[in-house]
Amino acid sequence: MSRKGFTLIEILVYIAALVIIGSAVITFLIWAINSSTKASVMRETADNARIVMGAMSYEIKEAISVYTPTTLSNQLSLETLHYLPPGETTTYIDFYLCETQLCLKKESQSPIALTSDRVEVTNLVFKRVVTGEIPSIRIELELEFKNQSNRPEYQASASSSSTISLRSY
Repeated sequence: MSRKGFTLIEILVYIAALVIIGSAVITFLIWAINSSTKASVMRETADNARIVMGAMSYEIKEAISVYTPTTLSNQLSLETLHYLPPGETTTYIDFYLCETQLCLKKESQSPIALTSDRVEVTNLVFKRVVTGEIPSIRIELELEFKNQSNRPEYQASASSSSTISLRSY
């Protein structure tokens, strides 16, 4: 006599195999999502650092001089020929921290945040360096991704430093 059914043991083995395979697939999917999130967070933080350093480098290179009365360790004021208000021959721009973002302020205009609101500046230092007659500015910048949930996939930081010389000399 031939029986064409499943025994209880066969059913339990099939269920156990499905649970193991399902768990492996779900674990892999969670890992892939977290990896994608981590890569995105790291990319955004690094992109912010690169863009901000590029903007500051450009403005320093094109500046006429460093305006020392308002230049501090965390604020840089530059005299420039760019962004001239009507009737002016020179103007001033400032890079500084506004709360946790890096801002650019052009004379007689409102400040513009250069960093994303998802990234915060944790360290910003401007140092005047003079080699011979050519003034230069050393910039030290550190950014972190804002991690309100305190989850490891949302932790990212970027550090950058550069010394840029004014071309007008």
